[in-house]
Order: sequence, then structure tokens, then C-alpha cells
Amino acid sequence: MTRVDQWNEVLSRIHVAEDGAARARGSVALVAVSKTFDADAIRPVIAAGQRVFGENRVQESQGKWPELKAETPDITLHLIGPLQSNKAADAVALFDVIETIDREKIARAVAAEIERQGKPVRIYVQVNTGLEPQKAGITPQETAAFVAMCRDTLNLPVEGLMCIPPADENPGPHFALLAKLAAENGVEKLSMGMSGDFDVAIAFGATSVRVGSAIFGLRDVAVQPA
Repeated sequence: MTRVDQWNEVLSRIHVAEDGAARARGSVALVAVSKTFDADAIRPVIAAGQRVFGENRVQESQGKWPELKAETPDITLHLIGPLQSNKAADAVALFDVIETIDREKIARAVAAEIERQGKPVRIYVQVNTGLEPQKAGITPQETAAFVAMCRDTLNLPVEGLMCIPPADENPGPHFALLAKLAAENGVEKLSMGMSGDFDVAIAFGATSVRVGSAIFGLRDVAVQPA
């Protein structure tokens, strides 16, 4: 199968999951995760109609996305990997959505760059639902205070929460927890679910799913923090 065939198959699975959850078709956005793949690998999927993409690293993205976005201006680009504060300016300049705000230092750096550049960027807070020490994200217990700080102190437009459940656990309870935190904090968007579990995430209310390997194939390149 070509990558376009695989993309179409993922879209079909999303529609089946939307139907199964009694949700309107099109209510779940597909974020095609193109990290480690070059522009020539991505272009066929763009030509097929995909317009929302996710990347893990700022530096890698700078090597391909300015040209791709110039070719197709209505693309929306999500940063879905950890962000370092010294890359905040570049991230705000290139990305339309940053999904991985998870500590005050990063939140302040991004807020300052949004104001300096005068560019609206949509913001998600990453929650470490499994309390994994090696994984980014605030704890569930910190979510309310952190979201309030981002909104009220920094004027960051937090529109969503994001999580990556532990690989060896049932993702359902983690998705349910993220949905509960979002409802409690007036957050509308839920970025949850990847190639192996996005059907489950849709059943628990995901508004976007981040799917890479099911579209582009397996990666063998180590991904470092942005």
C-alpha cells in the first residue's frame, strides 16, 4: 500500500470510530505525524488532501516545513514533542499549535514570543496521566492550577489538553482522566490517541488523534527533544 492508501485507511477507521461513538463524522481531526520523514515523503499525503501535520522537533521541522507551507498555505502544523525554552522563538514562528506546554518556564517563554511576534498560536497543556518519570507533562493534580496560571497570568489561549498513556497499560482510563480534567477546567479540545489506540481515544472524546506510523510507516530515527 502507498502512504496515500494508508492515509485513506486511517480516515476510514476514524469514521468507523466516530460512528461507533455516536459522534458526527468530521468531529475528530487527524494530525498526520510526519516526524523523521522528508518533504518528498509528505507531499503525496498533502496532495491527497491532508492539511494537519504534527512534528516532534523544531530544528527538523525548519528543514522542510517552511517550503511545504509556502506550497500549501492552508496547512496547520502542530508541535507534539517536548519544547526547550531556547527554541520558543522558532517554535512560535513556525508552528500554529503547540501541544506540549508542561512547565512554567516554557509557558512564559512561549507567551513572551507570542506577544513579541504578534502571532496567534493555539496552546495545549500536556498531562502526564501515568505519572511516568521519563515522560513530559504536568501531573493530573497540577492541571487546574497550571491551566489557570497559563490563562490568567500569561494570557495564553489554552484550548486543549494532550496526553500519551503508558505503553504497557490500557489507554482507556488515561483518556477518561484527560477528558475529566478538560471538563473540569473548561478546556474544549482533547489531543489523545496514536496509531495503536486512536479508535479507543475517539470513544473517550478525542477531538484530534496523532497518527504517524499507520500512515508513513515505521521510523528508525531517534527523536530528540525540540
